[in-house]
Amino acid sequence: MKVVVIGGSGHIGTYLVPKLVRDDHQVIMVSRGKSEPYTRDWAWDQAEHVMLDRTKDPAFNRKIAEMNADIVIDLICFKLDEVKEMVKALKETDLSHYLYCSTIWTHGRTEAIPVDPHREKHPLDDYGRQKYESEKYLLHEFRVNGFPATMISPGQICGPGWSIINPLGYGDDSVFQTIADGEEIRLPNLGMETLHPVHAEDVAQLFVDAMNHRTQALGENFYAVSEDSLTLYGYAMAMYRFSGQEPKVSFLSWDKWCDHVADEKQTNVAYLHLARSGHFSMEKAKRLLEFQSRYTAVQVVEASMQSYIERGIVTIEK
Repeated sequence: MKVVVIGGSGHIGTYLVPKLVRDDHQVIMVSRGKSEPYTRDWAWDQAEHVMLDRTKDPAFNRKIAEMNADIVIDLICFKLDEVKEMVKALKETDLSHYLYCSTIWTHGRTEAIPVDPHREKHPLDDYGRQKYESEKYLLHEFRVNGFPATMISPGQICGPGWSIINPLGYGDDSVFQTIADGEEIRLPNLGMETLHPVHAEDVAQLFVDAMNHRTQALGENFYAVSEDSLTLYGYAMAMYRFSGQEPKVSFLSWDKWCDHVADEKQTNVAYLHLARSGHFSMEKAKRLLEFQSRYTAVQVVEASMQSYIERGIVTIEK
């Protein structure tokens, strides 16, 4: 089948495009520039690369529609208006499946563990609100007009080649070096807030499984996370063990922790991650799509830490 992957050179696409090529699909990878994947794979070069920028090209949706793909996988659609325009364009084609990348950020504060996917969501920021409105629109289009949509909602995407959220809940690679040096880190509150990481390869596999189980996937929204989530404390402990260091972890109340970090941008990012503190079940994906995670949460962050070391971002003294 002809498969168009929009945003195919990013975290998910790095693994998704080669998987599709190996499954003998005709793959068109759409990206804004000539970005290289985060990890090299011979199959990457077998895909057709097309440069298009959704934000700058008014004819973006028409050009995607003119490719007349059997399947469109949209990894970088962030606003409701963009979703509406894409759906309108694809309705005039022979499309059989539209797979939309959403996010667990459509959820707000967690009331019960695991998170109930059927409860009304209350996103905490505009990114989550736009994704949630897009989910509702796609579900309506499927139920009312038969538009063949599936939604997949990743957690904190991790993997080799890029920066990940650290055990403090924000993106600062120097925290991993602090841990590798055996120095103390200070966690907010009691370190019991949770993150739910996922390896980009597992996210890519879920998209493939949804394609291969089209009938079961249509009109559904699937979480894409590791089987287990991590508390900040558990995450920190795993990184100290990986670095061969004795853990040195202390705790501060939220206000004192924010003063200690002394970076409002970072503490705001941490707040949005930690205020959710959810655990998202993969049972639906396993039951309907026969999905099996390859990486546990600890293996996910360990793979990212190993990549930091290989790229010279973190140094561990032997």
